[in-house]
Amino acid sequence: MFAFAANSILCRMALRGSDMDAASFTALRLVSGAVCLVPLSWIINRSRGQSPIQGDSFSAVALFCYAAGFSFAYVRISTATGALLLFGMVQVTMVILSIIQGTRPHARQWQGLALALLGLLALTWQGLEAPDLLGLVLMGSAGVAWGIYSARGRGSTNPTAATAGNFLRAAPLSLVALWIFRDALMASARGIALAVFSGAVASALGYILWYAALRNLSGVQAALVQLSVPVLAALGGVALLHEPLTMRLIIAGTAIILGIALSLTRAKVRRSEEIGRG
Repeated sequence: MFAFAANSILCRMALRGSDMDAASFTALRLVSGAVCLVPLSWIINRSRGQSPIQGDSFSAVALFCYAAGFSFAYVRISTATGALLLFGMVQVTMVILSIIQGTRPHARQWQGLALALLGLLALTWQGLEAPDLLGLVLMGSAGVAWGIYSARGRGSTNPTAATAGNFLRAAPLSLVALWIFRDALMASARGIALAVFSGAVASALGYILWYAALRNLSGVQAALVQLSVPVLAALGGVALLHEPLTMRLIIAGTAIILGIALSLTRAKVRRSEEIGRG
């Protein structure tokens, strides 16, 4: 979640500071991620006798749609509106997919989800604005795409190889977008550095850890855990961007964390009961 929060901060720093356009940021993020991941996966999987490139085209398209939608939306809507739209759609997508797959949230998870979403609303309320329609569609689509990408990752048996394959397949799509928006491209040295760090470190390594963690989380739990990202991003903004630490952030952040803990605690109780019966 720290890696996801870092991506949010890096994107804000690059795009809101006019250091880079959205197409260039997306392309550099995905290409640098692929450049980092492919050799890493080859080194790790060589001794295991496993393919270093796994994943699939559907997940790669979802990854590209998330990365592109996220970047292009952030130049059209506020950070608060973007966070509410993105993580709201992630929750809806992953909960629906879990229900379709036969896993219904239990009462404690619904309670935790409601508390965390209320915290998210409180966190973003002051900065909400009537969103630009295209920005609304882009960020909403990014949330759906990320929910799908995360849900598909729960079946991954080799997170490094799967992430490497997904980035390798998504990178060419970002280059197509780069060509389409070629007349609007701009990039400073600072913007390039931010995009490369976002791709090679926060995205590449963060997504490996996320795919590994997904194997031990239900779809609903995976959705809920991600609601900690806006809190971490806001705290990062306080530390790195000199944004104010407000009582609203403290109260809303506490509500989100308690909502997440409420859901995860119930899961631990159930596992303990099952072990005791065994």
